Amino acid sequence: MTGQTQRRRAPGEVPRAADPTAPPPFLDLDDLERRARAVLDPAVVDYYAGGAGTETSLAEAPVAWRTWRLRPRVLRGVTATTATTLLGSAVATPVGVAPWAYQAMAHPGGELATARGAAAAGALMCVSTSANHSVEEVAAATGGAPAWFQLYAQHSPAHTDDLARRAGDAGYRALVLTVDLPVLGRRHRDLRNDFALPAGLRMANHPAPDDRPPPAADDDPGWVLADVGRFAELSGLPVVVKGVLRGDDAVACVQAGASAVWVSAHGGRQVDLVVPSAHALPEVVDAVRGETGPDGGDVEVYADGGVRTGSDALVALALGARAVFLGRPTVWGLTCGGADGVTAVLAGLTGELAHTMTLCGVATPAGATPDLVTRYGWTTR
Repeated sequence: MTGQTQRRRAPGEVPRAADPTAPPPFLDLDDLERRARAVLDPAVVDYYAGGAGTETSLAEAPVAWRTWRLRPRVLRGVTATTATTLLGSAVATPVGVAPWAYQAMAHPGGELATARGAAAAGALMCVSTSANHSVEEVAAATGGAPAWFQLYAQHSPAHTDDLARRAGDAGYRALVLTVDLPVLGRRHRDLRNDFALPAGLRMANHPAPDDRPPPAADDDPGWVLADVGRFAELSGLPVVVKGVLRGDDAVACVQAGASAVWVSAHGGRQVDLVVPSAHALPEVVDAVRGETGPDGGDVEVYADGGVRTGSDALVALALGARAVFLGRPTVWGLTCGGADGVTAVLAGLTGELAHTMTLCGVATPAGATPDLVTRYGWTTR
């Protein structure tokens, strides 16, 4: 076959077909998820894999990236590099780890293993408030690699404010305010399973049950735009607002003091029938173009939700995302291989991204400009 070579099996090498349980020799996230499901409790699988309502948004998220098509550039003579910066922190890849809760349900190492796995891949990790290890413990596990801390409004304003201060003191590089959770989404799988954190695991960043204040009043408005600048001052960190799906909201967040906005539908776990990130991203990018952050620099935009291949990631970069973040794929990687499993997922998708960039004549993430993509219409895959 012209332009291709056949790989010869080494002497004594067993054909892959003879060992159907072996992982495939490439990043196969469907296979990884199947292997993870086989070892996890069904209620834990439902917690990680499930979404809100009819799970329409959950199902549409990966499909939405495939409604774009790449327009490769030829004769560019490039070999791609994926290195970039996120809010000034150097990373080897624009593929990072999204915040997700209760990682010790997937693997005993929990967030500590994920932190080590992300650092080994040169990727940025965003650590969840609802972690099984504390703000400080996870920061130490990164070994100095860049990490961000994600913050929910929870328990009491005083406790939430203290977490913001602790994140700054622990060395995190940014504070990520998740703003699409004024109330918890209706996740039918969890309701059916009466989901609860397994015995023996702790919510390390939450106060002990006896120290928790009474539930907030029903008329508590929750966070408002003024809280963006307030949390930046409390933590001493740049603030990223996560959960933005509208251009006008993005501009309002920046004008309130955000350094970056994160386009996210919360993995389809909050509002069902919500616009997918792949379709909301261009509006948000267009809206903040020309806006400046608190430091006077350009406003960075990130995205998550259904990114499953290097081509998906390249589409997101071309649409204006500075980086993409993975949730469920890193869950399955942690489940199957601990820190090494997380590294394998991040490195595998980064390798796919670099390969696709080279095929499309794109040398760097910044070189993925809007002319690289075109809207194609809905797809069944």
